[in-house]
Amino acid sequence: MDITNYLKAGYPALYTTTLEPLRATKTLNTTGWQSCCWDCLRGITDRDSEKAIEDVIDPLSAIKWLGNQNDTVLLVQNFHHFVSSVEIIQEIQNSIAIWKASGCCLVIVGPPALLPQEIACFFTMLEFKLPTRDELRAIQQELAQSVGVDVNDDAIEAALGLTEFESETAFALSLVLKNRFCRKIVTEQKMQMIKRTGLMEFWPPVSVDEVGGLLLFKQYLENRKSAFEPGNRNLPKPKALLLVGIPGTGKSLSCKAAASILGWPLIRLDISSLKGSLVGESERKIRQATATIDAFGKSVVWMDEIDKGFAGVKSSGHTDGGTTSAMFGHFLTWMQETTTPMLVMATANNIGQLPPEFLRAGRFDAMFFVDIPTAAERQQIVRIMNERYGSDIPPECANELEGWTGAEIEQLAKDALFDGLEKARQNIVPLSKTMKEEINALQQWAVTRARKANSPDKPEIKPARRIQSHVAHQPN
Repeated sequence: MDITNYLKAGYPALYTTTLEPLRATKTLNTTGWQSCCWDCLRGITDRDSEKAIEDVIDPLSAIKWLGNQNDTVLLVQNFHHFVSSVEIIQEIQNSIAIWKASGCCLVIVGPPALLPQEIACFFTMLEFKLPTRDELRAIQQELAQSVGVDVNDDAIEAALGLTEFESETAFALSLVLKNRFCRKIVTEQKMQMIKRTGLMEFWPPVSVDEVGGLLLFKQYLENRKSAFEPGNRNLPKPKALLLVGIPGTGKSLSCKAAASILGWPLIRLDISSLKGSLVGESERKIRQATATIDAFGKSVVWMDEIDKGFAGVKSSGHTDGGTTSAMFGHFLTWMQETTTPMLVMATANNIGQLPPEFLRAGRFDAMFFVDIPTAAERQQIVRIMNERYGSDIPPECANELEGWTGAEIEQLAKDALFDGLEKARQNIVPLSKTMKEEINALQQWAVTRARKANSPDKPEIKPARRIQSHVAHQPN
């Protein structure tokens, strides 16, 4: 990273944000200026030779030292822990004009942090980039030569978003476990990025065979899977899909299956859990979450019940000081502008709670309506539940379960193991009855506003016989 243009222009203070302070300190280009480093243990040292210049471990004395130099860059590490001190603030205010006149510059190298407002205007924020493909290739080549294996481009692609240290250790672990560079192992190590934040969770993908019906949704995603494959850069890549529908119809399960179809990790992002009690905390968390996703790369980002997470956007200025509105605005901007190959899969039950700008054309590549399963889909769901729980619901009973959601059929399969099929069926009242008006309104809304996700019904199902207790494990 070259900062010489800023130095030539007389910038007295820079803040280089990075999670790799050592690498940044070593590689920042400051040609033409004396470059020194400071930390609270070694004091001031020459950057190139690492020889001690001044035994100054006090941060205040370090920036005072810079005021007595000419054409000098002082790169300081972990300084964000000291910068809120009133003495440090005052010294920076007193020294800015001196540094500028003498051609000196204070460069803070460290993670993103909020500077005190008294001195924030003096600092120019610069971002130190993570290793590029070429730099990762060089790391891998060095390891490959030492053990005599070939470079793996897939593993290099998987390592994008890792620091130099993280990528090197991931490559090394891959060699230890597989004696080759393995994309899967690198990706597993990369998952530490998400886990360390504490803002998101990894969920295991679900096989597409576990999703009963929803053929039109599955076909849509299968047809667009090729857009993410190498050599298809000309194909438009979907960024976000919204699944709207009745609770219990398989929206969340479809998000998990999307990760299986694409072969990507599944990250669950819960907007509600990002909201904090401190001023600015919620906005910082969502920025950190989206930045981490961008760095992680290929993934399916699952946002469940997004209508609840962003509920109250319209009244945010009166209820929470604009926090939800600010989070919502950042999320929309990120979703629109990010170039990371990822897919946002959002679900919603109450579409009326989402603001209009969330649903405008172009925000989501497609909006699917997930309706109550058709007769053909109910047959598939019955078969899946019989296999999952060892129940024995006759396939032809699907006709007698008209209006039942997949979640209700699953509950029927579980209860039938203990109560018998007939009794279990009598004890479950489907949503299509308890929320009939709301469901009818949602179905009418979706006629002209959303794609159908459900499979076309098949009328050839045989008339159902009267349901008997066919479950083997019944106690009756």
